[in-house]
Amino acid sequence: MDEKTGLDRAEAFLQETPEDAAQRARTLEVEQLGNQIVDTLKTIYDPEIPVNIYELGLIYKIDIEDDNRVIVTMTLTSPSCPVAESLPIEVENKITALENIPGCTVEITWDPPWHPSMMSEEAQLELGMIY
Repeated sequence: MDEKTGLDRAEAFLQETPEDAAQRARTLEVEQLGNQIVDTLKTIYDPEIPVNIYELGLIYKIDIEDDNRVIVTMTLTSPSCPVAESLPIEVENKITALENIPGCTVEITWDPPWHPSMMSEEAQLELGMIY
């Protein structure tokens, strides 16, 4: 029971406006696109480290605009990274290739600088940093 309205979930659903339904559908769509984007990012590897860029902690933010264009804010392991030119292009191309994504922009940031502590536990296990 919702304390504010005194309605249970079924009653609230039945009183849902078209705008509420559209917002709920959009939220679900963005969630599904976000999952597809993360799955795609997990197929991209830093060639020097046998871990994908998502688990490495190189992806700082993923924004999905109203028109489904994607903005990825990411970093690299160092400013002198040998794939500094090609990795952002690979991210853009793979995300843009997803269905219903009309385009992707990758923004590189150095703030905060990447550190191995940003890696997921899975990545740390893969690299033998934790046991």
